Amino acid sequence: MNHALLPIPAVIDTIDRSVINNHIFTLRPEQSIELVPGQFVEISIPGVGSFPVSPCDLVREGLISSCIRRTGRVTEALYYLEEGDLIGMRGPFGNGFPLSMFTGQDALLIAGGLGMAPMRALLKALLDNGQTGRIILLYGSRQPETLLFRDELVSLAGHSRVDVRFSVDFAEILPGPCGDVLCRIGLVTELLADLDFNPRKTVSAVCGPPALYRCVLEELALMGLPPAKIFATLERRMRCGIGECCHCVAGGRYICKDGPVFSLEALRGMAEAI
Repeated sequence: MNHALLPIPAVIDTIDRSVINNHIFTLRPEQSIELVPGQFVEISIPGVGSFPVSPCDLVREGLISSCIRRTGRVTEALYYLEEGDLIGMRGPFGNGFPLSMFTGQDALLIAGGLGMAPMRALLKALLDNGQTGRIILLYGSRQPETLLFRDELVSLAGHSRVDVRFSVDFAEILPGPCGDVLCRIGLVTELLADLDFNPRKTVSAVCGPPALYRCVLEELALMGLPPAKIFATLERRMRCGIGECCHCVAGGRYICKDGPVFSLEALRGMAEAI
């Protein structure tokens, strides 16, 4: 049997329950696992099943943090566990964001909904590296209360290199202080309308549901970003993580093994990938 299919024990170190149905689980695997933003691990609940998830933070002191939405049978079982309980973990799998391409470039990061979780890991990597120029983060959610990491992102907006902008689909007003963050009611793509940036000097990363990709990827290309510098992460139906179960094949490529991060240049050759 391929050892990549054998989970290792991982302890639930902490659980942050501050956002309903979007808890942050910090896990300590028995063996150290290094992850690049955009890569993923498979989490398994004995006797229930498994699911893929990307980290929402950089790996620090052996801890892996992921924002996990309660959406089905396996994540439901995870939500019944407590700190100190054991689960299984496999990974790392796939290819992450090409961090070297952001060196000497500005970064345009666009996240929708739960896509802010893997985007947060990329954001932290770019901030830690210090070699990226201006960082623009556009983040959209359905409602103000479902904005993930809101307070943290508001505080980052005071950083000289970071420009943060929020949008929500539904709200009469945006309650609470947003500090230096521009907040609008509407789709996250509308935040692009009056954005001032140099597309030829920018690398973009997009994380969110397929509907977001259909709206924004080609729009970014029309704005002048080269397709080879526009990246999206496709996390769909991934199970084994190593291209053996074929559940994630799209456009003739294995999302789990060849991705899950692809450039728009690659996606244009992958029929029905998004």
